[in-house]
Amino acid sequence: MTLAVDPLIPLIQRWKLDPGGTYRNWFLWDDRLKNFRSIRRGLTAVVREIDAGTFGNVYRGSSLEVVVGSIAEQRQIFKGADHAFLWKPKLRIPDIYENADNQRAFARLLSACECCDTADAVIEAIRRIDAVGIKGLGPAVANLLYFIHPTLVVPFNTAIVKGYNALTGSTVKLGRWDHYLALRAGTLRLNEFHRGLLSNDLGAIAGLMFDVGSGRYPAPPGADDAAAQAAWAEDLARVREESAASEKLRILQQEIDTTHHEMQGWLRDLGLALGFDIWIASNDRSRAYAGGKLGDGCLTTLMVDGLPPAESVRLIDVIWLERASPEHASRVAAAFEVEHSTSIHSGIVRMLDLALGSPLGLGSTLFLVAPDERRTEVAQQLNRPAFMRVAELGIRYLPYSELRDHRHAMARFGSGLKPVLEASDVFGR
Repeated sequence: MTLAVDPLIPLIQRWKLDPGGTYRNWFLWDDRLKNFRSIRRGLTAVVREIDAGTFGNVYRGSSLEVVVGSIAEQRQIFKGADHAFLWKPKLRIPDIYENADNQRAFARLLSACECCDTADAVIEAIRRIDAVGIKGLGPAVANLLYFIHPTLVVPFNTAIVKGYNALTGSTVKLGRWDHYLALRAGTLRLNEFHRGLLSNDLGAIAGLMFDVGSGRYPAPPGADDAAAQAAWAEDLARVREESAASEKLRILQQEIDTTHHEMQGWLRDLGLALGFDIWIASNDRSRAYAGGKLGDGCLTTLMVDGLPPAESVRLIDVIWLERASPEHASRVAAAFEVEHSTSIHSGIVRMLDLALGSPLGLGSTLFLVAPDERRTEVAQQLNRPAFMRVAELGIRYLPYSELRDHRHAMARFGSGLKPVLEASDVFGR
C-alpha cells in the first residue's frame, strides 16, 4: 500500500486533465447534483411504498426501477448499475420482490441510511442487511446508498473493485458485504492521503478506481522498480495523447449544452413577454446567453407561497411564476424541464420529485421540452406504470419546433399560459 502512494500523484493529476475520464466527464458534470436530489427523493418513495404495502412484487414498472434506471443512466461509472436489481426468475433473485420480509429489510436499510449522518450508523445498517442474508442482494446496493451519503459510501462495481485491487494490491471480491467494507476502509485511507488532489465526495476516487479497473489507465508499479516506473510513465503519456480524441466528444457535448441553454433562454424571454416572473435553475443563472446571462431579468430568490422551496425545485430548468403583489405571494404557473439529449427518464424522475415532494406540483402545469424526434419516447415513458403519479398530473410535452417557429407570435399575441398549452400535448392514460 505504501509503495503505491507516491506514484499515484502523477496518475491523479493526469486523470483530472483527461476530458474522456470520469473526473471531467461525470464528476464535474453540471447535472450530477441535480440527479442526486431526484434519486434521493425516489428512494424515499420506494421506502414509502414498501411500508404501505403497495410496492408490488415485480421490478419492471416499480418505483425502484425508476430510481435504479436513473442511476444507471449516469455517465460511465454507473453504467449497468441496474443489472443487480433486475429480477432473475430462474434464480429467484434478488429476493426483495417475492419475499415480503426481505423487502421490508431492504426498506429499513434505505430508511436507516437516509436518517443517519455518521459513518458508524451507515456501517451498522449495512451489517444488519448482511445478517439477513438476502439472496442476490449484495454490495451493489452501495450504488444507491452513495446518493444518500456521498462522503460516507463508496460506489461499487466490477471495474471499481479491479481498480482498487490494482492500486492497493488487495484481493477484494465482488458480492460480499465484508469485502465491500474492507474496500471502503482502504478507499477512505487512500482518499485521505490524497485529499488535496481528490474530494470529500467519494465519487471522485471511485471514478479514478473505475478508470484504472476498466483499463483506461494502468496502475502504477512499485516505487522500487525504476524500469517499470519509466514504462508506466510512457503509458500515461500515451493515454494523454489518445485522450485528445475525447476532445471531439467534449466539443460535441458543449454544442448540446448550448442548445439546452438556448431553449432555457427562449422560455425565459417568452415567459417575460407573457407577464410572468421567471426563475432560471440556480446552477444555470450565470451561463452566457444572448450577450448576457441566462439569469438576466429573472428572480434572484425563489419563494413559493411565501416560503423557500426545496433545493431540488431551485434546480428546475425554468419556472414561470405569477407576478407577485403586496397582497399575494408568488404562485407557480408552470415549470419546464429541457431534455435535449439526456434521458427522458431522468427528466421525468425530476418531475416525480417535484410532484411528490413540493407544493410546486399543486396547481401548476408541468412541461417536458424536447426535440420533435423524441415525441414517441416521451409518450412511451409517461405511460409506464412507474410514472403513473406524474402522468396523473397531466404533464405536457412541448416540442422544440413549436418554440422555434411560434415563440415570437406567442409573445406578441398570447396571454397567460394559453399559447403554450395550445402548442403542447398531454399524454394521458
